[in-house]
Amino acid sequence: MACSTDVDANLAKAGEMIREAARRGAQIICVQELFRSQYFCQTEAIETFNLAEPVPGPTTESFARLARELGVVLIGSIFERRMAGVYHNTAFVVDADGTMLGLYRKMHIPDDPRFYEKYYFTPGDLGFRCFDTRYGRIAALVCWDQWYPEGARLAALQGAQILFYPTAIGFHESDAGEAQHQHNAWETIQRSHAIANGVYVASVNRVGHEGPAGDGLQFWGGSFVADPQGRMLAKAGDGEEILVVECDTARIEQVRRNWPFLRDRRIDAYGGITARVID
Repeated sequence: MACSTDVDANLAKAGEMIREAARRGAQIICVQELFRSQYFCQTEAIETFNLAEPVPGPTTESFARLARELGVVLIGSIFERRMAGVYHNTAFVVDADGTMLGLYRKMHIPDDPRFYEKYYFTPGDLGFRCFDTRYGRIAALVCWDQWYPEGARLAALQGAQILFYPTAIGFHESDAGEAQHQHNAWETIQRSHAIANGVYVASVNRVGHEGPAGDGLQFWGGSFVADPQGRMLAKAGDGEEILVVECDTARIEQVRRNWPFLRDRRIDAYGGITARVID
């Protein structure tokens, strides 16, 4: 969805789209990263911290009511105020009875032009977590995490059937010539997580232009779901859209029997992966 500067309007809009997804049969519904506001990390401004909220708080409580009413699992995204001076970019999972199953705090924090997240967010300290929901075992990671195979692998090893990536990614207008290459790389790395781990991947991106005309970010949308062989099951365009996609969890077993990547891992030889560099 596209976001306005009105945080309450954004919450209401997300609620309407969640209801529509549920009417169309969705059982697990994920919104985009930091959906309650425009993507504020384009600049560093101390007053922006006023957007942060605690857990429980307005967004988590609203989603809990919706989940209970509709009988669906919800994955939300908030600017979490943990305490004074400590803030996180946090995904949360609410089960279909309205129970808060837990949080995932974004582990990989970027710091690039127009993506100044290190100014706002403390790196996550909960690890890569899975959640048993009414409709399956899922993992919720966030945006920049989608470029790292380690997070996807650790979630898969815990039994995740679907990896959800709430996302806010786009291009600066000065990079328009590279936009398609960036978009292709973004899709490719996430489809590779699906293949390497034999899981479904659902990436949920925002759409629209945010920031000053001629000097803002154009979010490319392109939300998609890939199956355990990396095949695109559905893909959105660059406008507001709801994707409802069937994920047959029996497919995970079928694919892994033929592509037993997890079986053939050489865990005795991977010690160096925890080093910053190997000299």
